[in-house]
Amino acid sequence: MKAAYIESTGPAEVIQFGQLPDPPEPGPKQVLVRVGAVAVNPIDTYIRSGAVAGNLDFPYVVGCDLAGTVERCGSEVSQLPPGSRVWGSNQGLMGRGGTFAEYALVEERWLYPTPDGTSDADAVASALVGITAHLGLFLHGQLKGGETVFVNGGTGGVGSAVVQLAHSIGARVVTTVGSSEKKALCESWGADLVLDYHSATLDQDIRAFAADGIDVWFETLREPTPDRTIGLMARRGRMIVMAGRAARPEFPIGPFYVNDLRMIGFAMFNASAEEQRECARTVNVLHENGAWHSNIGRMFELSEAAAAHQLQEDNTLHGAGTLCGKIVLTV
Repeated sequence: MKAAYIESTGPAEVIQFGQLPDPPEPGPKQVLVRVGAVAVNPIDTYIRSGAVAGNLDFPYVVGCDLAGTVERCGSEVSQLPPGSRVWGSNQGLMGRGGTFAEYALVEERWLYPTPDGTSDADAVASALVGITAHLGLFLHGQLKGGETVFVNGGTGGVGSAVVQLAHSIGARVVTTVGSSEKKALCESWGADLVLDYHSATLDQDIRAFAADGIDVWFETLREPTPDRTIGLMARRGRMIVMAGRAARPEFPIGPFYVNDLRMIGFAMFNASAEEQRECARTVNVLHENGAWHSNIGRMFELSEAAAAHQLQEDNTLHGAGTLCGKIVLTV
C-alpha cells in the first residue's frame, strides 16, 4: 500500500511517501479501513518531530484521524460490516498504527459510522477537533444551556468545534478572529459575539456582553494568560486548558479562589473509548441535522504529507497566519 511514513523523528521533510506492506488480516475486534481522507493535527507534528516522545516502531505511519470504508472486519466486530463508511481518531499513538495510508487497521471501538450525505473529507475534518471540543465543554466543563463560553480563534480547528457545539445546546458563545471574513464564518455557525483579537477594547467588549463573566473559558492558546482570564470569569466559572505544553504563566491565586473558580486540564487521548464515542454521537447528530460545518482550510494529496505537516507547524508553532481551519488530505 502507499503510505506517508517516517524512518526517524525530525522536521517535516523526514516524511516519506512510498510503498509499505499491507496491514495483516484484522484480529477479532479489528476493522480494516480503506482510507478515503485523513487530517493533520498539531499532535501529529509533535510526534513526528520527536517533541512528544513516543515508543514508535519504524517505519512509522503518521496520523491520528481517518475516514473511509470498511474493507474487512474481525470475527467479533458487530456494528461495522464490510461496506460501512466510518470515521475515527485516536490512532498513531499508544501502540496503535497511524492513518496516512491507503489502508489502516483500527479497533472497532475507535470507529464511528459516517452519516449519510457527509463526505470523508468533512467527516475527518471534524474528528479529533470535534471530540476534543466535546470533552472539554461537557465532560470537563459541564457546560449548560444559557451559560457563556469564550474560545480564542473561532475559525481554528478546535475553536470552530467549540463554537458549534456550545451553540447547539443554547449556550452564548464569545470568540475572537483576525478578519471580517472569519467573523462572518463564526456568526454563521452561531457565535453570539465575535471580536477582533487585535482590538484595544477586547476585554471591555467581553465584559459589556457578559456582565456576570464567562462561565466556561476554553483555552486554545500556546501561551495562556490566566492573570487576564481570571478577571473575566464568572463566579464558579471553569477554565478548560488543552494547550500550552511549555507555558509557565503567572497565576493569581487570590482572585482564583475567592471566586470559586476551577481550572481543568485535559488531553483528548486520555479519554476512554466510550467517552469519545459519546462525543462522536453528538457530532454525528449535528452532521445529520445539517448543523455541523467542517471548516476545511486546505486540501492536499496524501503524497504531499510533508508539505501539509509543514503548513500545520508553521501556523501552530510560528504563528504564520496562513491557515484557517483543518488540513485534509485525500487518499
